[in-house]
Amino acid sequence: MSANDFSLQSLIRIETAADPAFVFDGTPVSRAEFSTKVGQTAAWLAAQGIGKGDVVAVWLVNRVEWLALLFAAARLGAVVAAVNTRYRSAEVAHLLKLSGAKLMVVEAAFRSIDFATILADVAKAEVPALQQLAVIGADAIPAHWPCVRFDAFEKPYPPAPPTEDDVDLPVLLYTTSGTTKGPKLVAHSQRTLSTHAASVAHALQLDHRRHSLLAMLPFCGTFGMTSLLGFIAAGATIHVLDAFEAAPALKILSEHGITHSFGSDEMFRRILVLTDAPRPFPHLEVCGFAAFQPGWRELAAEAEARGIKLFGLYGSSEVQALFSIGRAGDAFADRIEGGGWPMSPNAKVRVRDVETGELAPQGVSGEIEISAPSRFLGYFNNPAATREAITADGFFRTGDIGRLRGDGSFVYETRAGDAMRLGGFLVAPGEIEDELKSCAGVADAQVVAVDLKGQARCVAFVIPAGEPPRQDALTAHLRERLASYKVPARIYVVDTFPVTDSANGVKIQRARLRDIALERIAAE
Repeated sequence: MSANDFSLQSLIRIETAADPAFVFDGTPVSRAEFSTKVGQTAAWLAAQGIGKGDVVAVWLVNRVEWLALLFAAARLGAVVAAVNTRYRSAEVAHLLKLSGAKLMVVEAAFRSIDFATILADVAKAEVPALQQLAVIGADAIPAHWPCVRFDAFEKPYPPAPPTEDDVDLPVLLYTTSGTTKGPKLVAHSQRTLSTHAASVAHALQLDHRRHSLLAMLPFCGTFGMTSLLGFIAAGATIHVLDAFEAAPALKILSEHGITHSFGSDEMFRRILVLTDAPRPFPHLEVCGFAAFQPGWRELAAEAEARGIKLFGLYGSSEVQALFSIGRAGDAFADRIEGGGWPMSPNAKVRVRDVETGELAPQGVSGEIEISAPSRFLGYFNNPAATREAITADGFFRTGDIGRLRGDGSFVYETRAGDAMRLGGFLVAPGEIEDELKSCAGVADAQVVAVDLKGQARCVAFVIPAGEPPRQDALTAHLRERLASYKVPARIYVVDTFPVTDSANGVKIQRARLRDIALERIAAE
């Protein structure tokens, strides 16, 4: 097989495919039209001085320009750094600095998101590599950097240089949670992306003549991007929401005979509550869902009773989303569990006993380790973290706890350590704690996740430095610096944290902190 067989371009070159390839906000885009847009975008990027190895940050909602930028960057040997539209200034600054992005493509505005105001809080000195902003929807926005309009589809530019054929270069950077302030960047190549996309299409037995996708997850994350690329590889039509809202999702599912969709449990819960129909989506075959909120088993049972099959799945930025999924033939209780069957026949899953360090037999819980064609290249500009995450024989240490079933499938049970699921995203407590500790009057901070009115929220405990800080002042600071789902629902001032002395040193009792948080909330 040639390198071209593993390129992103190969995904849109298939001979049998549905038309249109995409429907964005009711506007169809054929495969030929998309290929033209990719060529136009490659020419535009080259005119901006973007070439092999350069990083372009993409801070956009789900739109055709996002995909065109990714495929065009692949042609040039450039790299796209995906920026979450829910990020605030501290998170944007961290990503730009770590990636070394030379250009950022940004929305002029979208609903309540004020991109210009967020960027205004990013100091130029923090991100020395950034040279220019390209704006979609306006000629410019107020910013510290020069602005140009993204007009690749509006005017001709000189053709881009010949296509790069090194499919093993980094092409896409996802953010992932770390144990310190700010996430790491997970690097994927055209080969890892396109190979996994083909595996998804094959494992789900997708047929372009009868299958279609509602893409309601953000392209900036592996969950949204992987499902999208899998259906591109299958030649199926994809209906895209620029950002998730339950009512438009319900309309598309009802009117277009959608067969597949992927999302969080909360997304499907919000859609179902809008319709009283006993079997609202007769065409829907597979709803792959990630269980982030309490009550997900009850949701799955309700959906099942209304003719909607929910399928548990597993993935991460490092091995990509839809790494595995339940099967239709599985018992209901097994099908809805996280984990399932790997999409790729070449993927290997094993479990290591966290106490003994030995490989665990089936049924015994331990840390999940994965070897697969979908595995990432490494953490961008962080070789030390990459070495720590990969075993000597090439398995990724996931940091997740699970067990093997013995039939080729596995069960994901929980996240090792202290990482939290907030707003559908994995968040390291240290990221929020570091922001709190930067506030005046805070000597130390700890953050834990709790179930608050059926939603996973975080609660912070702070030790004051002198005069105790006010909760409203701390909350206001965090709202300016972090995504809303990372802002604690409560901030409590304490004198000390509960600790335990062990052979390895003093450890904070995070479970006790969670209990204290729930006790205080209940007392309110």
